[in-house]
Amino acid sequence: MEIKIALAGNPNCGKTTLFNELTGSTQYVGNWPGVTVEKKDGRLKGHKDVVIQDLPGIYSLSPYTLEETVSRRYLVNEKPDVILNIIDGTNIERNLYLTTQLIEVGLPVVLVINMMDLVRKNGDQIDLGKLSAKLNCPVYTISALKGEGCLEAAEAALAIVRTHKPVPELPHVFNGSVEHCLAHIEESIMGLVPAENLRWYAIKIFERDQEIIGSLNLKTELLQHLEVHIQDCEKELGDDAESIITNQRYEYIVKVVDDAVRKKAPKHALTVSDKIDRVVTNRILALPIFFLVMTLMYYISVTTVGAWATDWANDVLFGEIITENATGFLESIAAPDWLSGLIVDGIIGGVGTVLGFVPQILLIFFFMSLLEDSGYMARIAFIMDRIFRKFGLSGKSFIPVLIGTGCAVPGIMAARTIEEPRDRRMTIMLCSFIPCSAKTEIIGMVTAIFFPESVWVAPSMYFLGIAIIVLGGIALKKTRYFAGEPAPFVMELPAYHLPSFKGVLIHMWERARGFIIKAGTIIFTVCVIMWFLQAYNFSLEMVEDINESMLAGIGNAFAWLFSPIGLGDWKNTVAAISAFLAKEQAVGTLGILAGADPESEEALMSSIAKMFTPLSAFTFMVLNLFDPPCLVAMATTAREMGETRWAALAIAFQCLIGYGLSFVVFNLGGWAFYGAPFGVMQGLACVLVALALYFIFRPAPKPSGTPSGEMSHQL
Repeated sequence: MEIKIALAGNPNCGKTTLFNELTGSTQYVGNWPGVTVEKKDGRLKGHKDVVIQDLPGIYSLSPYTLEETVSRRYLVNEKPDVILNIIDGTNIERNLYLTTQLIEVGLPVVLVINMMDLVRKNGDQIDLGKLSAKLNCPVYTISALKGEGCLEAAEAALAIVRTHKPVPELPHVFNGSVEHCLAHIEESIMGLVPAENLRWYAIKIFERDQEIIGSLNLKTELLQHLEVHIQDCEKELGDDAESIITNQRYEYIVKVVDDAVRKKAPKHALTVSDKIDRVVTNRILALPIFFLVMTLMYYISVTTVGAWATDWANDVLFGEIITENATGFLESIAAPDWLSGLIVDGIIGGVGTVLGFVPQILLIFFFMSLLEDSGYMARIAFIMDRIFRKFGLSGKSFIPVLIGTGCAVPGIMAARTIEEPRDRRMTIMLCSFIPCSAKTEIIGMVTAIFFPESVWVAPSMYFLGIAIIVLGGIALKKTRYFAGEPAPFVMELPAYHLPSFKGVLIHMWERARGFIIKAGTIIFTVCVIMWFLQAYNFSLEMVEDINESMLAGIGNAFAWLFSPIGLGDWKNTVAAISAFLAKEQAVGTLGILAGADPESEEALMSSIAKMFTPLSAFTFMVLNLFDPPCLVAMATTAREMGETRWAALAIAFQCLIGYGLSFVVFNLGGWAFYGAPFGVMQGLACVLVALALYFIFRPAPKPSGTPSGEMSHQL
C-alpha cells in the first residue's frame, strides 16, 4: 500500500530543498489536475512505497490564491497519510499561522523546524518539548541545506502512519465566545462532515468561506441559524468573523512563542540579511547592483566560459565525434545520399546547432538558480515592484517575468496569481518579452558570431526586455482597457543563505530538461521538415542548388514582409518564420541553410555570418526577442486569456512591438552607425518613435468598470 507524505509550508521556508534531499533523483514534476499550479512528487529514499508530495508554498489555507485553494482541496479531500509541516526556525511566529490551520484539518502533523544552523548561529533557543506540548504534535529540527535531520523527520512521520497512532487532541487556539460559537457549529454539522475534519469545517463556516459552505449543501434553515450565532459573536467582539479568527490565532501563537522560544538578539536588532539589504535594496544602489549582477551572469554564461563550452560542443562533440561517427557508419552501410543528407545535414546540422548552445543555457540556469536559492531573486522582485508601481504597474507582474526567464509558458501561467483581470491580461501580453532559454540561444549565436568581443550585447537584451515591459505596461495603462490602480503586492524577503550546490544543480537541470526535450521532439521534427524543403523542389526532385528548393520559394514569397527590417534575403526570412514554431529553431534553420561542413564550427559560423550584416543580425535578434513567443506559448496565451479577442489582441500587440522595434533598430541604426542615407524608411521609423512616445506620455483615462479600490474592498 502506497503511503503519501505531504510537505506543507510557507514560501521560502526550505520546503523544496527538503523535498530534494528526501527524494534525490526520484522526483517528477507536473501540474495539478485541471489547474496550472505545479505539482512535485517523488519517492522517499530507501522506500519505494512512500510518495513525498511537495505542496505549493502557501501562507494559509484560506482561498486567497489558487495555490492555497489547491493545497487545501488536496489535504481535505484526498487526505494524505501525514503532513510534514516545514517552518522557518528564524521566523517561527509567522510560520506557525499555517501550522495551526494544518493541525485543524484533522490529519497527523509532524512539525519540522528548518534552518536550525541559522538559529544556532543567532544564539536562539527553541524548547522542543514545550512547543510540542502546546501544539500537540511531534517536533523535529533540521537543516535542509546541510542535510541534517531530514531523513529522521521523514522516518518519524512514516512511523506515525505505520503504527496507526491516533490524531492527538487539537490545541486550544480559540477562547471565549469564539470557542462557544465554534462548538455550537460543530454540534450542528456533526454527521454532515467527516469526524476528523469537524473543527476545520466549523471554522470555515464561522469565517463564511463560500467555497466550503457551497460544497456542504447545508439546509438554508441551518445556515440562517448559524449565521445568527456568528453575528452575535461579531457584535460582542466588534469585528468581522474572519478577522476575529485571525486575531485569536496570532494571540495564541504569541503565547506559544513566548513560552518556547528564547531570542538572544534584542527584538529590533538588525540581522545579517537586514544589513545586506541595506545595500542591495538601497534606493540608489539597488539598480546598479542588479545591473552588475546580471551583466556578470551573461558575461560568464555567453561571452567567456559559456562561449568556450559552446565552441567545444560545436567543434568537438558535434563537429568531430558525432558527425564523424555518423558519417562513417552511413558510409559503411552504403546509405543513399538522401539518407546521409537527412542525418548529417538535417538532423545533426539542425538539432546539433541548437544543442551546441546548451552549455550557455545551462550556465544561465545555474546562475539563476544560485540567485533564487540565495534569496536575491526575491529582492529583485521587491526592487522592480518599487519601480513598477511608480508607473502604475505591480510587482506581481514581475514574478511571471522572472519565471519566464526559463520558459515563457510557465511565466504566462504564473499570471494566474494576479487577481485583477486587467493586470493579469496585461502581464500575459508583456511577460514573454524577457529572454527565455530559447531566445538566449539566439542571443548567444548572434553575440558569438557578430559581437564576440562585446561584453554588453548579451546582457543589454535582458535589460532591453525589462525596459520594453515597463514602457509597454505604461502605454497599456494609458488605454481604457487597462487603466486603474495596480494590484496590491505583498511578498516575503527570505533570509540570505548559501545555496546548496546539489539543490542548485537540481533546479538547473529541471529548467534545462524542458529545453533539451524540446530539441529532441519539436525541433527534431521541424529540422527534418526544413531539410526536406531545402533539399527538394516543388516537383519533389532533389536539387543541387538550394535556391531552387521549395524552401527558397516559400522564403521569397514572404521576403517582402521582412525586407524593411533588413531580413529580405529568403534565408533570413525562413529563419524568422521558423522561429514562430520554436525560437531556438531559428538557430537550427540557419544551421541547415548554412550548407557548410558540419564538422567545422568555424566554417558553419562563417556561413551563417554571410547571411547577415552585423546590423541585420542585431535586428534579427531584436525581432525574435519581442515578437510572439513560440507556438506552444501562443497557445498558452490563448488559453489563459480565456477569450479569443483578448488572445488575438495579445498576439497582435507582440507582433507590433517586435516588428516595430526591429524596423526602428534597423533603419535608424543604419543611419546613425553605418552611414545609411536618411530616407523614407528612416522617416517612418521616426514617426513610430513619436507614436510610441505619445502612447507612453499621454494622460491616462479614467478606468472603466468597477474601480480597483472598490473591487479590492469587495474581494
